[in-house]
Parts: sequence; C-alpha cells; structure tokens
Amino acid sequence: MSYWRLFALIHTTTIRSELESYLRRTGLTINRFAENSEVNSGTISAIIKRNRPIAMQQLDRITSAMGLPEGSLYELYVDECFIHSPNWRRFRPFLYRCAELDKLECIEKVVRLMMDNLSYVPALFDTAEDLYQQGKHKAAAVIYECVAESEKYQHSERLALCHYRLFSIAMGQDQEQNLRAAAKFEGFIERLDEMDQLDALKDLANTYSSLRHWRKVDELAEEMGRKAKIQYTYRYEKAKRHELHKQPKLPLFSYISYSYLLRSAVCDERGDYEEALRYVSLYSDMSWVKEDTEEARRIMEQFKMWAAANTYLYRLMMGHVEVLPEYVAYIESRESEIIPALIKILQAANRFDFNVDGILHKFEQQISLYAVNKADSGTYTHQVAADRYTHFLTELSSYFLDRQRHEEGVKLLLDSLAFAIEIHNEDSILKCVRLFELFRHVASNEEQHRYKILISEVQMK
Repeated sequence: MSYWRLFALIHTTTIRSELESYLRRTGLTINRFAENSEVNSGTISAIIKRNRPIAMQQLDRITSAMGLPEGSLYELYVDECFIHSPNWRRFRPFLYRCAELDKLECIEKVVRLMMDNLSYVPALFDTAEDLYQQGKHKAAAVIYECVAESEKYQHSERLALCHYRLFSIAMGQDQEQNLRAAAKFEGFIERLDEMDQLDALKDLANTYSSLRHWRKVDELAEEMGRKAKIQYTYRYEKAKRHELHKQPKLPLFSYISYSYLLRSAVCDERGDYEEALRYVSLYSDMSWVKEDTEEARRIMEQFKMWAAANTYLYRLMMGHVEVLPEYVAYIESRESEIIPALIKILQAANRFDFNVDGILHKFEQQISLYAVNKADSGTYTHQVAADRYTHFLTELSSYFLDRQRHEEGVKLLLDSLAFAIEIHNEDSILKCVRLFELFRHVASNEEQHRYKILISEVQMK
C-alpha cells in the first residue's frame, strides 16, 4: 500500500466534517449556505451524505463561503477525491489550480499518487512543459522532479529535458547552487534533441562563465561550435537544402558565432589577447551566413558591435592605452555595454597604472544606477550579472586604494565582499580577502569590525 493511501485511511478530518462543523458553529441551514456559496442545495446535501463527488469549482465556492483562504481544503480534496478514483480529467485542472495558488505540496502529493500508474507520465510531462512556458516554474519543477525520478533508469529524451528544465529553473544568484545544478545536468546533454543540445551547451557555458570555470567554458563552447557547424552544413551547404526536423531557438549561425565569442572571452581571462583577437575576427565575419530574416540581421549587428568593442578592449588590455578615447566614444551610446567596458577599463588601469578619473566621472550616473540595481540582469542572465557586479566593485576599490583614496576604496571592497558572500562566489571572496589584508592598515576600526563579521559569515556557511 502506498504512503498516500495509508495516510488517507488514518486521516479523520474530511471536507464533509469541516462543512458540517461550520454549519453547526454558524447555525446556517443547507439552503442558506447554498445561497451564500452559489452551490445547489441538493449538491451540498449530497456532499454531506458522502454520496456525491465534489467538483473543484464547487470546492472553491464552498471554501470561499466558509471564509477560508483559497485552496485551504485542497489537501483534504486530494485524500477524498483522488486516492480511490484517480481521473486525469479532474487531475489536470487541479494541478493548474494548485500552480496558481503555489500549493506545491498538493501538486507533489497528486503527482506521486499518479506515478502509481506510469501511463500518466507523458501527460504529466506535457503539463509541466505548459506550466514552465507560463512562468510557473516552482510548480513545473515539482512535476519535472517526479517524472525524472520515474524515468531515472531510462535513457529517454524526456528524462534529459526534465533535467534541462530543472537546471534552468535552479539558476539564480547563489553560485554554489548554480555549480551543483550545472554539474548535475551536464551528463544529460547528449540525450537531448540535437537542436536542444545547442541551447543547453550555450546555457551551461554561460553558467560556467559566471563561475569563472574557464576550462569548462572553452570545452563547452568548442563542442557547441562543432555541433552547430554540422547542423549548418546539413541545413545550408549540401547540394540540396534540407529542412531541420526541429528549429533552434536562435538562427543556427548564431551558435557558431557565439562559440567564437565565448572562446575569445576565455583567451581574455588567460591573458592571450592575440588569440582573443583571432576569435574576434571569426565572429565579426558574417559573409558566410545564409539566414536572411529580421532576427538574423539583428543578431549579426549585435555580433559586429561586440567585435568592434572587443577589438578596442583586447588592444587596451595589451597595453595600447591610445585606443581608450575611441573605446569610450564607442560605448558611450551603447548603454548595455558601459558597465562591462568600465570593468575592463578599470582592470587595465590597475594593471598599467593610468588615470581614468575622467571616465568614471563621465559615467557617474550609470555607475550610481548600477550600484542601486546591483545584479539586475537586463540582457544578461542573473548569474553572469551577479558575478559582474562583484568584479566591478573589486576593480573599482582596487583603483581607489592604489591612488590612496582609502575611505572610498575600503568601503567598496567591503561591499564587494558582502555581495560575494551573499551569492556564494568563492573566487570573488578570496580576491576581496587578499586585497583587504593588503590594505588592512588603512582601514578604520569600524571597517575592520565589519570585515571580521563578514569573515565569520564565510566560516559559518
């Protein structure tokens, strides 16, 4: 006997008993309550006598008439209406209603009950997909978890899609959680449809990029590019044009170009700017692209913009400070690129010891707004934005400290450490600790006390 069936046998509270108790307390007749609830009096009477099943709409009206919060009787509804007579026509609307009310325990209860009959698995998966598309991610995750558990010994595409969705839902600002989710999902990529593999590799590479695991980024970007080139050859470059059985989310060429972009970022982090520029030349060249849609043209322009900006950037990081005025002029009218560019400008200034006070003053408004919004993602994923924010604070604090603007520098450094701790970004935490210890002698007693408290938080986590 399953757990939920056993639970139902020992659970003495019922919807009928709750309704009877309410009528006794209030002194209402069945007819009067029927008027209040807009449920037929005969139906109310049949419910009390236990000889009529309750429709969900009737239950919601009864709950409201009793003055109870929405969904208060759903746990009892599962026990009474689904344990002994499972019915998909009633299951499905109940799942959607629970998703609306965030009744996740009820969803799990119903889904686990349905798993007694594996023929329900495809319908449950389709329901999870629908909830996912509607943005009801918590509810969808409960169903995906149960479906994945039921198919854990299978090598099905459905199992892989469950894990892909769970990975996507898990992504947030907690970098430790992101790492666990990425590691758990990675082994399922090859079981996905070929087009879904491209998006999965892109998403996973972005996640590892935010975690600063550059070797993994390079591996995933290379694999994404390889697979995308195979699909591109099949789609466009054979003698006969082939239709793909499933369309990717983005124009196919963009996965090839994005692989070059990611690999240039890896080279940037390794300090190999010559190789980074080689990759820039690859994603700036769009002469081979066959797609000719509005979306494709928009994405091509985006890559050309990135190529122009990164050409300035990598030359700057090689010590060619003379490109700085052109770089600043280029980003000035491109709002989304200002903060990423400022991070690299600060990094170059700290490396080559040149003054960028004028540039910081020029973008003072954008910096202030960024400080207020912190890791608001905009066009970037949350985890990339969170990593970028800590990186920005660390570079800016280092810039101020090196110029003996100690009060500003230490404050920003402690703010960066606090945020790095909040998102569990170990790499940024270590950078902040090293920098603080280097400049501990200029920190006030209050700042040293704050630092001590922050470090104790790290030790407790």
